[in-house]
Amino acid sequence: MKVNQFPDRIIKINSEDYLYFGGTSYLGLPTNPEFQKLLFKNILQWGTAYGSSRSANIQLTAYENGEQFLADYIQAEATLTVSSGMLAGKLVIEALTPKTDCFFHFPDSHPAIKAPNSAPFFIENQLNPRLLDAKSERITILTDAVPSLQVNPIALEIIHSISNKEITLVIDESHSLGILGKNGAGIYSEINLPNIKRKIMVASLGKAFGLTGGVIASDSVFINEMANHDTFVSSAGMNAAFVQTMADAKELYYNQNQKLKENLNYINLHLIKNKNLHFNPNYPLIYPEIEGINEIFASNKIIVTHFKYPTDTKDLNRIVITANHKKEDLDKIIHILNQNQF
Repeated sequence: MKVNQFPDRIIKINSEDYLYFGGTSYLGLPTNPEFQKLLFKNILQWGTAYGSSRSANIQLTAYENGEQFLADYIQAEATLTVSSGMLAGKLVIEALTPKTDCFFHFPDSHPAIKAPNSAPFFIENQLNPRLLDAKSERITILTDAVPSLQVNPIALEIIHSISNKEITLVIDESHSLGILGKNGAGIYSEINLPNIKRKIMVASLGKAFGLTGGVIASDSVFINEMANHDTFVSSAGMNAAFVQTMADAKELYYNQNQKLKENLNYINLHLIKNKNLHFNPNYPLIYPEIEGINEIFASNKIIVTHFKYPTDTKDLNRIVITANHKKEDLDKIIHILNQNQF
């Protein structure tokens, strides 16, 4: 179905209003008037695009402001913005390849952090034997913070079992930044495994943060290496107006995260829990495994994300809760789920 305006909590289909529980605008910022006002102000100051290299002689303070905000928000030593989350992941993989003897990926990791010849972290639900052998080598582990089709953060404690390896961890937080952790900081700062030498976070900023771009977060030494990497130097940066808007919208990010938490708490109080519903009260997705639920939603003028996942044979429905949903919106979808899940 095609629409002619941004789908917020309401989506217009054939001139009729439907409740919308889809997309990835978890904090509801793209249509937020205060957020838009900040963005429009910054476009007037910084223009609509800046195509020059970040390493050129003219340095825009917007990047310094936005990246310092992100470092403080994520609780990382330093961050670097790029034009997309996909580029953030690909740039990190490119930089780590000469320093890595073997990449290992958790199941269903996003293509942004896919490395050529990467080995599976698990084989038949057991740790890959190479991770446990006595060979001393440099390895990089690739994972999403929340795996596809899941509602719980990835369990990383199993990395404790690995010895004789110099471990770098790359975690994609595209669907956890702005949501999980304190004030939506993500889980990067909560990862404190003693056998990890370096941890690196990449994320799209076009999800919860509401602005097209990507971010890399890590220690200052690695971020400095990224800032001098050939691919970064030869690329145009993220839109400068967008980067400055993040710094200016600090309180909005905190406030919208709190609204999202309140909505999730409300659902948790009123939704009947059942094995056919995959729901975590700290995460804004619900996966219902209920026969015909998409048709039931449509008959009640509700649109959810509906698709066939490449690795699955059945259609999937994903209910997305945002900070903009009102209690009456939540009541309607809670009622339908409670009535139809058995």
